[in-house]
Amino acid sequence: MATFLSFFLLSAVALSLVLVSATAESLERDFLSHKKEKLTHFTVYWHDILDGKDPTSVSIMNPPKTYTGATGFGLTRMIDNPLTMAPELSSKMVGRAQGFYAAASKEEVGLLMAMNFAILEGKYNGSTITVFGRNSVFDKVREMPVIGGSGLFRFARGYVQARTHVFDIKTGNAVVEYNCYVLHY
Repeated sequence: MATFLSFFLLSAVALSLVLVSATAESLERDFLSHKKEKLTHFTVYWHDILDGKDPTSVSIMNPPKTYTGATGFGLTRMIDNPLTMAPELSSKMVGRAQGFYAAASKEEVGLLMAMNFAILEGKYNGSTITVFGRNSVFDKVREMPVIGGSGLFRFARGYVQARTHVFDIKTGNAVVEYNCYVLHY
């Protein structure tokens, strides 16, 4: 009897969870069917600062000492980079790029980028977009997908185009222009 009662209770709980999930999906679908999708375009400058007393990019993993390739394969850096309105670091900061990048190619300097652009100013204050993709850093223009977002960028999709504005070979510091094209509700 106890086994039957346990089975009955577990079945009832499982059915309740399925019904709640189906109801939530239905409500979400109804919500989205009444909203018009918008395209938002904005440009920010990403400041990758490796040197000085307050770097915004720090190494969290280096390639093995036995690896002698020129691409840095395996190098991984955690970032909390300022996003500004203009190429100068002193210009207005509108957000932060938080995440990591890793050298993921043995053949060229190709990075895996995984970062959130956390917007801190204006209409989109508190919202984020998530960029996740391949960055062939020596290409003039690199395109990476926007795979999601939060806040006013909930259900976001789109892409970013990255163009290196400045790269300092001595320090490794870089300023990259990101043109963001984001579809959202």
